[in-house]
Amino acid sequence: MPSFFQLLLLVVPVFAIIGVGVAVRRVHWIEGEAETSLIRLAVNVCYPCLIFESVAGNVALREPGNLVLPPLVGFGVTVVGIRVGLLVARAIGLQVGTGLRTFALSVGITNYGYLPLPIMAGIWGADSRAVLMVHNVGVEVALWTIGLLTLSGESLRDGWRRILSPVAITLALAVACNLSGLTPHLPKVLTDTIHALGVCGIPLGLIMTGVSLASFVDRPRELFDAKVSIAAALLRLGALPVAMLLLAKFLPCSVELKRVIVVQAAMPTAMVPVILARLYGGHPPTAVQIVLGTTIVGILTIPLWLRAGLAWVGV
Repeated sequence: MPSFFQLLLLVVPVFAIIGVGVAVRRVHWIEGEAETSLIRLAVNVCYPCLIFESVAGNVALREPGNLVLPPLVGFGVTVVGIRVGLLVARAIGLQVGTGLRTFALSVGITNYGYLPLPIMAGIWGADSRAVLMVHNVGVEVALWTIGLLTLSGESLRDGWRRILSPVAITLALAVACNLSGLTPHLPKVLTDTIHALGVCGIPLGLIMTGVSLASFVDRPRELFDAKVSIAAALLRLGALPVAMLLLAKFLPCSVELKRVIVVQAAMPTAMVPVILARLYGGHPPTAVQIVLGTTIVGILTIPLWLRAGLAWVGV
């Protein structure tokens, strides 16, 4: 098991790239309409390309056990987290327009890419990330369907068009290419283009997260709200990890999936709610408070939950 310092070194580059985003916004290199346009580029072009490349050629998806259960776990845990988040948001007095829906989405989505990928590679090697990527298919589906419908406040009947997002369509195409065996036959110019754009997905997304956060630097009081920040930390870094470790302990599944669940249980909120709150009519200050609060506290709790989870689950 890596030490606290070793784990910290794994996540420092993530925060460094976010810091770059804050810096370029502060010197006015990215602002105004360019900010919104680059966010849309990251969400609608670069990130779908990353997903396609990760899924379309993923051998693990061809194994029946890894094709069905990990995505179901990712989808189910995310949806439950969002629904529990709604209950907690109402309990602390949030309403529509003051962060109710944004709170639910933010606490329901764990950091499923930026932090767990290097952590899993550091503990078990690069090959351990395959099942995580399959698991993340379910998280993506939950995020871009139930998550967006929750954030926008629309019903499935009224908001079904949001399900047909570039990410959801990409997921369907990637899985189809994988299962049909079509991926190796795709033109090289196409796969090279997808790869080039996909490589930009995470860095650009992190930079634009920093850009979004920078607008709150001059308003430090908005970075912390006692009831929001504390409730989110207790839920995302306290109650939900316990439930996820119980799932990892007693769910009859592979060791690889148990490891994924344990690592996910230790994660803070994902960065993406900050961007989505801006794009889909959410409450950005609430997303910022939850992302910053759970991430800062998570620096201390990640190694603690990992050690406890791995020891108790026995993986």
